[in-house]
Amino acid sequence: MAKTLRQFIDFIKRDERWLLHIVLLLITAYVVLSVLVVMMSTSSFDTGITLRLQKNHTPALDAFMNVISWFASIPGGLTTMGAAAVAFFLAGKRREALFVFAPILAVPIVSLVKRLFNRARPTAELVRVVRDFHNESFPSGHVVFYTVLFGFLTYLMYRHKDLPNAVRVAVSALSIFLILSVPFSRMYLGAHWFTDVVAGFCLGCLLLIGLALWYDGGKKKRV
Repeated sequence: MAKTLRQFIDFIKRDERWLLHIVLLLITAYVVLSVLVVMMSTSSFDTGITLRLQKNHTPALDAFMNVISWFASIPGGLTTMGAAAVAFFLAGKRREALFVFAPILAVPIVSLVKRLFNRARPTAELVRVVRDFHNESFPSGHVVFYTVLFGFLTYLMYRHKDLPNAVRVAVSALSIFLILSVPFSRMYLGAHWFTDVVAGFCLGCLLLIGLALWYDGGKKKRV
């Protein structure tokens, strides 16, 4: 029994070290990208990736990419979080119904970081711009928000095994699809550079880890 307990404790410690390593890796990646952006606001590397993505553009693909990005708009975000909150509330999970609104806290953080770097958006002189945006470009707020919101929904599906498997799989699959596809959507639409979306993913993962720890910490106290 004592040996089993020691093995369990060793596993927990090892798991915490892995989490620390992941956090340090994300911070390092974000710092490196930030330095690159400060040194060269627009690079041929960023431009080349966007142009390759936009090479075979069509009206149908434009519409599809706009749909992918819709969930970070005000109506899209509120609808998604509201629907998730209602679903959790009806399932008797009131704490989770409140926590699904926590990703809103990422918005002021991203706004502050954007102003600090003040990087210009892609312009029509360099790439195809489907829709004009007037705020700063670095990092991508869409990617940050998607990573935090849909990453947290995926985490909740993993944690709550009492929910129907079909629901857990469907929500997780859709969430992961949106997290992976929104960077391409933002670049295809000419809204962000490659370095913007990668930095957004790094920052989003850091905020997601913080949100998951906050959620787990409060749950342990309740127990």
